[in-house]
Amino acid sequence: MTNLAFIGLGTMGYPMAGHLLRAGFAVTVWNRTSLKSSQWQQEYGGEIASSPANAAANADIILTCVGRDEDLREVLLGDHGVIQSIKNKSLVIDHSTVSANISRELAGAFSALDCGFIDAPVSGGQQGAINGQLSIFCGGNADDIAKAQPVLASYAKAQAHLGPVGHGQLAKMVNQICVAGVIQGLAEGMRFAELAGLDVDQVMQLVGQGAGSSWQLLNRHKTMQQDHYEHGFAVDWMRKDLDIVLAESAQLGLNLPITTVINDFYREVQVMGGGRWDTSSLLKRLQNQ
Repeated sequence: MTNLAFIGLGTMGYPMAGHLLRAGFAVTVWNRTSLKSSQWQQEYGGEIASSPANAAANADIILTCVGRDEDLREVLLGDHGVIQSIKNKSLVIDHSTVSANISRELAGAFSALDCGFIDAPVSGGQQGAINGQLSIFCGGNADDIAKAQPVLASYAKAQAHLGPVGHGQLAKMVNQICVAGVIQGLAEGMRFAELAGLDVDQVMQLVGQGAGSSWQLLNRHKTMQQDHYEHGFAVDWMRKDLDIVLAESAQLGLNLPITTVINDFYREVQVMGGGRWDTSSLLKRLQNQ
């Protein structure tokens, strides 16, 4: 049996780690808040570690899913981090959405210990994680990607090897650019329909069957109408992701005007007190103008 360590039981990591256990892997988890680890163990079973290093000590593959560059560096390279106990020839799979630079830095650190590293950010949101229907953007060498396949299959509906380490994060940035633009377009269309006196639901049902359709429209327009913004992926996290996108685009010498403006719109949602609302709350910003 392959021994796995899963570090970070947030909105995405909690169900992902559960899928791994149910797929037959031996899973040891660690989370900064120990109560979350206890809840996970009560729901799924598995083992709880006292630190990332403790979790990694007997693991063949270590998976991480944390918030920011500095969080990832701490759990992997810190005094109580994975690097302190990782076995030779082990593999680290990072599902966090972070910068491509930190992924390259970490790959170098683990390569020096003859261990592999894959940056594998995911898309599909909380529901995708719960249903085991995530898209995974993989960066790394071919042998490491092949080793990861049986693990990733536990919660992936689609995955692809996109190039060397860092390319998974770069591809996730593309995803966030596209998502932000689609949500803003949907919010503007719905607000236009409201002010024009149209039956918003009727219009969106029709638009959803034509060229204006999108996953966001089909899955979010009704909850947006209901002023319901509790769907997992928070504005605070999208702000973090878009900041990463814009920093990377600056390095490329590329101006992303729509992404820049929408990032500012999400900043306004934060000022409204909506940092924990989900990303479809761009409509609420328009309604409050």
